[in-house]
Amino acid sequence: MAKVQTVVTAKDTGERLTPKDAIVFSARVGSGSADVEIKPEQEFQKMIGFGGAFTEAAAYTLSRLSSEKRAEVIHRYFHPVEGLGYSMGRVHIHSCDFALGNYTYVADHDTELATFDISHDHKWVLPLIKDAMEVRGGAFTMLASPWSPPAWMKTNGEMNNGGSLKPEYAEVWARYYTKFIEAYGKEGVPIWAVSVQNEPAAVQVWDSCIYSAEEERDFVKNHLGPVMHQTGHSDVNIVIWDHNRDIMVERASAVLSDPEAAKYVWGTGIHWYGGEEFDKVEKVHDLFPDKHLLFTEGCQEGGVKLGEWFTGERYGRNMIGDLNAWTEGYLDWNLVLDETGGPNHVGNLCDAPIIADTTTDELHYNSSYYYIGHFSKFIAPGAVRIGFTSEAEGILTTAFRNPDGSIAVVLMNESEEEHSVTLGLGEEIASCELSPHSIVTHLIS
Repeated sequence: MAKVQTVVTAKDTGERLTPKDAIVFSARVGSGSADVEIKPEQEFQKMIGFGGAFTEAAAYTLSRLSSEKRAEVIHRYFHPVEGLGYSMGRVHIHSCDFALGNYTYVADHDTELATFDISHDHKWVLPLIKDAMEVRGGAFTMLASPWSPPAWMKTNGEMNNGGSLKPEYAEVWARYYTKFIEAYGKEGVPIWAVSVQNEPAAVQVWDSCIYSAEEERDFVKNHLGPVMHQTGHSDVNIVIWDHNRDIMVERASAVLSDPEAAKYVWGTGIHWYGGEEFDKVEKVHDLFPDKHLLFTEGCQEGGVKLGEWFTGERYGRNMIGDLNAWTEGYLDWNLVLDETGGPNHVGNLCDAPIIADTTTDELHYNSSYYYIGHFSKFIAPGAVRIGFTSEAEGILTTAFRNPDGSIAVVLMNESEEEHSVTLGLGEEIASCELSPHSIVTHLIS
C-alpha cells in the first residue's frame, strides 16, 4: 500500500499547513475509475522551484524588526524543512516601486559605466539574500529584472512614468546588466537569469519603461544577447515579456519567431494582473515547446488584506492554472511588507504573504503564505509534472513526481460546500474529504 502524508489548510477549521490523518489507499474493487486518476506515466515539464522577491521594501521592513522576528521570517520562508523551502528569488536591478526612492548604480551620463557600484544594495537587500542563503543552505535560482534604465538613457528624462530607452544607449544599457551580474556574483550571489524589462507594456507612475514587441526583439537580438555572450555571460538566461498573460501570445511570438532573437532567449515570464487566462500560457508552450515559461510576479493589490481568505485562493488558483500550463517556476512578489502594505515610493501599496507590523514588532501570516506552502514544501526542484484526469466537479488539481519518487497531489476546494473525492493511483484507490475553502496536499511514497 502507498504511504501518504497529508496536510490541510482550511478557512474555518484553524488548520494551516496542518498534518492530518493520511488518506488510506486500498485495492480497487470493480472497474470504476476514481474522481481524480493520477497518471504517473504521463510526464510534462520539470520544476525549477518556488520563491519570492528580495525587494528593498521587504529587506528594509525586516531591518526595522527585532532580530528575532527578522530571523523568524527568513526561517519560515527559506528553511528547507521547517519553512516554505523557497529555492528561487527575484531582485530588482536598481530601483523599482517597492524601493525607498529612485536610484541607480552609476553617475549620470557615465556611458563607460566606470562608476558602476552596487553599494546601495549593501544596506538591506544583500544582507537579506545572504542570510536567506545561509538558512536555505545554498544559493538561489535568482532572476534579476530592471524596472527602468537610468533617467538620462530615456526619452522622457525620468525613471518613472514610462518613456522608453533612447536607441543610442542600447549598448550601454545592455552592458549595465552584465555589470550587475558581475557585481552580484562577486558578492557570492549568482544570477541565474535576467528579464529584459519588468512590465514593458505599462506606463506606470513608478519606475517603468516601454518596449514594443519589436523593440524588445531587437534589443535582445542586437544588444543584450550579443553583449551577454561577448562578456562571458552566455550561461545567464534571458527572459522576455515579464508581464501579464493577456497579450503574452503576441508578445512571445514577436520575439521567438525571429531565430536571431530566439537563440538568446530562455523563455517567457508572466504576471497575473491581467486575468487568469491559462490557455494563453499553454498556447505559448504549444507554439514554442523548446522554450520555457516562468511565473515572475504576482501579488494582491490594494494594500494589506489581513486575515482575508480570497488572497490565498487567488494564489492557489493561479499556481494550479499556470503549473498545469507548463510553467516551470513560481515567483511571488514582496516576501514581506509593513503594516501599510509598503514602503513604496509612489504609494502603490500591496499585500504580502507575511505582513510585519513595525509599530508592534508583530508578524501576521496571511492565507497566501499557507497556500503557497502547499506547493513549495512538497514539490521539489527537479520534480516533473505528471498527468491526471478529473471528474471532481469544482476541485482544482495538479500532480508532480519528485526526484525521490514521491508523488505530490494538490487538491483545492474554493466552494462553500464540503467535497468528498476519490483518488486513484495504479491498482489502488483512496477517499479524501475537502472542507469548504480548503487546500490539501497528499505526498504519496
